[in-house]
Amino acid sequence: MEVEQNSETKWEAKVSTVLKEASADQIWGLYGDFFNFHKWFPGLASCYGVHGANGEPGCIRYCGGFSIKSEDGEDSVSWSKEKLTAVDPIHRSLTYEIVDCNIGFKSYESTVKITPSGSDAESGCRIDWSIKVDPVKGWVLEDLVKKFEAGLDRAARRMEEALTNPEE
Repeated sequence: MEVEQNSETKWEAKVSTVLKEASADQIWGLYGDFFNFHKWFPGLASCYGVHGANGEPGCIRYCGGFSIKSEDGEDSVSWSKEKLTAVDPIHRSLTYEIVDCNIGFKSYESTVKITPSGSDAESGCRIDWSIKVDPVKGWVLEDLVKKFEAGLDRAARRMEEALTNPEE
């Protein structure tokens, strides 16, 4: 975990996880399904497209769930609308930004990069998730990073499990 916290600048952090059984190409195929991330990410009850073609720069998804407390209180659904701003299938990276939400982010940008972790392309992969966000009143960056770490680890395990033990 890399963390930079300064109340006058953007918060920046990167969380990572390594998968031993799934290749970078396999995981990239799941991340590329931008409108259906709720299948993998814990705490997301729904995720669906509201604009554009799935996986194409400019498309927007709606994500709703309970992973981050909304500004309205603990029992209300937290939601965000996220715009895919860049996709690089060669380097297996995508960048998106939150364009509207009820979870306190005024400015938020994430980049996910998936790389092979072994000596060959089939021997596992690493997922790096970088975030850049304006400080959020009442939050501490380290707590946000812990949520992202836990979410990425659980999502990666779900993806790996689905790829190595497909339903028949």
